[in-house]
Amino acid sequence: MLTHAQIWRAVDRLAERQGLSASALAKRAGLDATTFNRSKRTTADGHLRWPSTESIAKILAATATSLDDFMGLIEGGATGRRAIPLIGFAQAGAGGFFDDAGFPVGGAWDEIAFPNVADEHAYALEIAGDSMLPLYRDGDVVVVSPAAPVRRGDRVIVKTREGEVLAKELKRRTARTLELRSLNPEHPDRSFTEGEIAWVARVLWASQ
Repeated sequence: MLTHAQIWRAVDRLAERQGLSASALAKRAGLDATTFNRSKRTTADGHLRWPSTESIAKILAATATSLDDFMGLIEGGATGRRAIPLIGFAQAGAGGFFDDAGFPVGGAWDEIAFPNVADEHAYALEIAGDSMLPLYRDGDVVVVSPAAPVRRGDRVIVKTREGEVLAKELKRRTARTLELRSLNPEHPDRSFTEGEIAWVARVLWASQ
């Protein structure tokens, strides 16, 4: 059974992982800045007030967080920070940074302190350019999990066997093809055969 405290703690943890206050998280999601204030969590007569389903949906969309990830925060996702590997987005296409399954390898990575993530193999990519606008801007850092399951609608990082690295939304995947939706409407959607893909990894969230 979900409790009032668990839900609000998950909202606070999500804000912390984004480097935001609860008010700033609400504003990023297009909500009133006071939506998640502590004074709004109970009524004047002491009754518990829960966040609305709509407000939760909006903060998940604004932070590229899946429902599974949010449930992990509800269930007691760890707080604190640890160092995770970091490279620039352009470097990710070069050899020597990933194994065949898309896990980070080698000693050429930088590091960034980031709130704890469940996947010990998670790494960070620093976005360059405008191809991922409006969701990701130049200089944003996305945290990627090569071990997380990938489903339709997830934001993903894809590396082709030719060395191209893309940040897209997974539109459709079959045994033979991978269809990707561009995050920037000025850039085309892409489609590949499975044989053209080196690996696909899910974006857990972005630090913006």
